[in-house]
Amino acid sequence: MTRIHPTAIIGDGVQIADDVIVGAYCVLEGDIVIGPGCELKSHVVIAGRTTIGRGNTIFPFASIGHVPQDLKYHGEPSRLEIGDNNRIREHVTINPGTEGGGMLTKVGSNCLLMVGSHVGHDCLIGDNVILANNATVAGHCVIEEFAILGGLSAVHQFVRIGAHAFLGGMSGLENDLIPFGTAVGDRASLQGLNLVGLKRRGFDREQIHGVRKAYRMLFATEGTLQERMHDVEEEFGADVCVQRILEFIRASSHRALCLPDGR
Repeated sequence: MTRIHPTAIIGDGVQIADDVIVGAYCVLEGDIVIGPGCELKSHVVIAGRTTIGRGNTIFPFASIGHVPQDLKYHGEPSRLEIGDNNRIREHVTINPGTEGGGMLTKVGSNCLLMVGSHVGHDCLIGDNVILANNATVAGHCVIEEFAILGGLSAVHQFVRIGAHAFLGGMSGLENDLIPFGTAVGDRASLQGLNLVGLKRRGFDREQIHGVRKAYRMLFATEGTLQERMHDVEEEFGADVCVQRILEFIRASSHRALCLPDGR
């Protein structure tokens, strides 16, 4: 049965599955749907048009679905969607979308959002993403599956981070980070590939070798990027991992590509 602490405040429009646990001093007010198996520890505040899937655990003082930190927001009925089996730790903030960005912020499933991390308006966060303590993601960003953002890192608005990429702690990322890439620095530059992450996630030796060779070709000093991409396409046309990188680079973006130092 649903367990709602007597100090919690639940608005009339809130829909809660039968086995949800709502801890002390939580406040839920808005067009909210919370799926089965969720637990709100205490002092959690959820607002707006927010849908939360199955099996999520939200820790004290998280603020979910409140008005975006965008001066252009004027009360439009934008939404926030959170998937399944996420762990949202203390003081996390997640804002809904805006009219200028598709009206939707979306967080996938099996993510870990550590203490004080922030997901801005109109962001699209994939599955199995980790935001370490106080990692902050500005509005309109796309973070693909299995990406990791280190503690105290900051991501500029409209930036894309590719699948299995790693952004080092205390780094500021202004440009798009390719899938499988690693970026570090005050104004982060591309430092190589997330080889540790690839090995941990079961990529085999042949796949890793292909990505490493393609990376060296793509970021060599000879020729233009378009010429180097053409050469990589010819050599690795059947390699799924390399194709993922090429598709990421070809996709339209508001930001430039994060490159190695001196490029």
